[in-house]
Amino acid sequence: MTSEKVFQKFVPEASVGYCVKLYERLGFEFKVKKARQTKLGDYRFNPKINKHTITVNNDLNVFAFLVTYLHEVAHLIAFKQFGRKISPHGKEWKQAFKEVSEPMLTEDVFHKSVLNALKRYFKNPKASSCSDPVLYQILKQFDEPSDKVLLKEVPIGQEFEFNSKSFIKIEKKRTRSICQEITTKRNYLISDLAEVIPFTASEKGLPRTI
Repeated sequence: MTSEKVFQKFVPEASVGYCVKLYERLGFEFKVKKARQTKLGDYRFNPKINKHTITVNNDLNVFAFLVTYLHEVAHLIAFKQFGRKISPHGKEWKQAFKEVSEPMLTEDVFHKSVLNALKRYFKNPKASSCSDPVLYQILKQFDEPSDKVLLKEVPIGQEFEFNSKSFIKIEKKRTRSICQEITTKRNYLISDLAEVIPFTASEKGLPRTI
């Protein structure tokens, strides 16, 4: 499948050409991955073979996919300009993210509600679109119907399913939460960006199958 056909499948039509141009100009490997619980995409550099790789999850709606793609491209641009010693989501990345996204901030590309949220978000971009509650909620409106939420939205004491196991949220840390597996009583640190399924009152403590 050509790069153009890949982008035609995953991003808004009006952004396909721009995404292809970034891919061709910057010279990185691009992979669409199955859904991952703790990240929407990533950027990696292998110095041994001088290889840049960007990945994005395949379960994102077209707007979230494009934002994630641009987010990761900005990491590559910042790396090429400033090297590896910069903060991952510091001022260099923020500036690169703003600049690489600017041509796409139009109603031809994004739904008006998403566009307005993005313009506000770009005043001070966070490490992830999931870290901005307004942008996250607006982007989620364009997802296929699902009963999953981010762990950070689950209140302390709530039971939920994650990776086909039942947990209860015990304590919130900075970017992760302490959660106890109900069956074994063992505690685990789980990323707040993990997608989980909260139990209703009638389901509490009952393992579920997917």
